[in-house]
Amino acid sequence: MLDDSTDDLFGGFWPFMKRVLLMFLPAWVFLLAWTAGAPTMLAAVLAGCSVAGVAIIENMKMKQAMKVDDAAESLIK
Repeated sequence: MLDDSTDDLFGGFWPFMKRVLLMFLPAWVFLLAWTAGAPTMLAAVLAGCSVAGVAIIENMKMKQAMKVDDAAESLIK
């Protein structure tokens, strides 16, 4: 069985949060841009780009968690 270390992010709530964000974030961004008067194509491009933000947040949090783990292991016991 594979161990996915992203399950520990945000206190174990990340897998659920990630699924919800990947489903609804593009729709919310599209509707916000469309309501603000942006052309439909621009709103669609912005919505598509919003998905990359979820992956960037996940990578940042993983790097932070790895730094904390490395710092804890580097102590002389």
